[in-house]
Amino acid sequence: MKVMQLSVFLENREGRLAEAVGLVAEAGINIRALSLAETADFGVIRMIVDTPDKAITALKAKSIIVKTTDVIAVEVEDKPGGLKKVLDVFHSQGINIEYMYACVEKNNSNAVMLLRVENPEAALEKVKDKVKILKAEEVYEI
Repeated sequence: MKVMQLSVFLENREGRLAEAVGLVAEAGINIRALSLAETADFGVIRMIVDTPDKAITALKAKSIIVKTTDVIAVEVEDKPGGLKKVLDVFHSQGINIEYMYACVEKNNSNAVMLLRVENPEAALEKVKDKVKILKAEEVYEI
């Protein structure tokens, strides 16, 4: 029930983001979620794509550094307080969320959040009966 996230490392200079996203597009890969973090010298694109292995191949072919990380996708009620309920579950189980970001589309009528935690397998075991966890395939197909 973990989802493969790609972390793409780029120099923080004009055109690099467009280049990386363009390579993914040219390979026929659809981006399902994306987050961008930056410093003065470099940026990190964290993204979920519909075909992760194909994206890794396309990016590495152009010498772009790509790492993979397991994240958890959870369904969140799309109403005020929906995210708070999910975060409360993780907190009550002693799970620290390192970072999170949203999917670009909804699953049914609910929002989808991607969460990075220290130990995804242990976290999944603790929360599996308390929140709606999505399978990787479900996220890749959104």
